[in-house]
Amino acid sequence: MSSAASGGFDWTAPDEEVFRFVIDEIREVGVHLLGRRLYETMLYWETADQDPSLDDSMLEWAAIWKPLPKVVFSTTLSAVRGNARLASGGLAEEIERLRAEPGEGDIAIGGATLAAEAAASGLIDEYRARVYPVLVGGGIPFFPQHGRRVDLELVETRTFRSRVVHLRYRVARQRWFC
Repeated sequence: MSSAASGGFDWTAPDEEVFRFVIDEIREVGVHLLGRRLYETMLYWETADQDPSLDDSMLEWAAIWKPLPKVVFSTTLSAVRGNARLASGGLAEEIERLRAEPGEGDIAIGGATLAAEAAASGLIDEYRARVYPVLVGGGIPFFPQHGRRVDLELVETRTFRSRVVHLRYRVARQRWFC
């Protein structure tokens, strides 16, 4: 079984155009919530600025990622490194607390399991997805399997030269008028 079919996402390495786009997106983030597996994958960036083989774009990403506040959700980790902390409560409680704090930037959620939990609980205001021209035949679902219907409003699309497609949707909230 390939790493993609078992939940790995090493096949998503972006080309320069997509990577520049991702750098621009991360600038809008004030705090990033991560599941354990994504956190462990992203640990590389905590020391990447010491890698002499990195190009300017990768160094720019590292300079933005390293100081970015991160909250890690894990039942197996006892400690985290860098500008990260282990979540002290459940996902809904953490998001409620973060939304109540003053601060700038979006709350980003990364990791399929964590994102699915947030989606199932109705905690997501906006979905930003990149669709790669790859069929992996498995993996961890990004969306809940037995959730409620969620209507979305298209906000933005972009197709890159590599045929990767960026989709940005806002959750359509019911509007009540009296």
